Amino acid sequence: MGRIMRKNFPALVLGAILIAAPFFAAAQDAQHQVSVVNIEIPVRVFQGAAFVDSLGFKDFEVLDNGVPQTIEAIYLVRKTEIARTEGKRGNAPQVSRQFVLFFEMNEYMPEINATLNLFFDKVYLAGDSLMIVTPVNRYHLRDEAFAQRPIAKIKEELRAKLRQDILIGNSEYQSLIRTLNASMAGTASLEEKLQLYSDTLVRLESMRRVNEKGLIEFAGFLRDLPGQKYVFLFYQKERIPSYDWKQLMQIMDANQADAARTFKLMENFQMFQRDVDFDVEAIKRAYADSSISVHFLFLTRTLPENADVADDGSSGLKMLEQSADVFSAFREVAAATGGITDSSANLTASFSRAVDASENYYLIYYKPRDYKADGTFHSLTVRVTSGNYRVTHRAGYIAR
Repeated sequence: MGRIMRKNFPALVLGAILIAAPFFAAAQDAQHQVSVVNIEIPVRVFQGAAFVDSLGFKDFEVLDNGVPQTIEAIYLVRKTEIARTEGKRGNAPQVSRQFVLFFEMNEYMPEINATLNLFFDKVYLAGDSLMIVTPVNRYHLRDEAFAQRPIAKIKEELRAKLRQDILIGNSEYQSLIRTLNASMAGTASLEEKLQLYSDTLVRLESMRRVNEKGLIEFAGFLRDLPGQKYVFLFYQKERIPSYDWKQLMQIMDANQADAARTFKLMENFQMFQRDVDFDVEAIKRAYADSSISVHFLFLTRTLPENADVADDGSSGLKMLEQSADVFSAFREVAAATGGITDSSANLTASFSRAVDASENYYLIYYKPRDYKADGTFHSLTVRVTSGNYRVTHRAGYIAR
């Protein structure tokens, strides 16, 4: 129900391999105070769905706040291997990978098992790190864990924790829906039902709020980690109880003379038609600045047994999707970080497409002209000077 970073839940240790990750880093974090900066831009270039790996100095143009810059080095990276280098060869860039699998789901889907198999069998390499974020907990799996436990055992324990956390994290939501359904199908007066419905929507609304502060602090925590960072946000579509349209019209027709009651009906019916209540631009800037690739994977499917509040329609309610505000916001975040948005009923296929779009990339380096550590956000533009290509990269950085 949209609880992204809604609470600062305590971290757990799973066996001896999952280490608590301090997502909400305090003031002792490193403060990135440098006098000479070398800006790094991970850039991905596609022709159709295929990554273009033949580009070099002459093909790229970089603008910082609209001002052309001089590129100093370009690295072509395939997964964690530097395949080609052009320009000034200083210290090799850090190409180890920090993965975050962020499950913002209200049902445990069987496809989660296949997704974990895909990650461990096809994606994860020695030297990588993994964080798992669930609706109630977070876990950090370090590379040395594989020397201590078989991969099969690690996957088994992760599946069990994911299932448990998703069910626990959404137990309040499921309880509210069951209680509302039973009451609306009961013999209470219309006024009592309207009040219960209104109270339930308020509680559901509080559960679906996005914790802006938590997300920005999470970006700051990831910024301090070495290597390339990838966040895969698995977000299941939200559903809220709503009056069946036909029954709503019948109730309103029967109460045309009661203006107050009619207004209450319409107010409740439109309760969740509202704008985003968090600062999307601030989140975009934070994740772009931290050079985190966010892939927003929107799961359009729900389990068949949870499709409706009541199959017989006795409550007069239906479960309707209400995800447009969050979807549009996180689609913007993904674009601002060079990530993709994928909407699918198949969670594993969506994850596979995001992985394919992220594994190969260029790292472009330049020193900004007339750099001032004034805390302002600098917008970045990377162009390929010839050819009809699709280019993705982070939107900018904060001058520190």
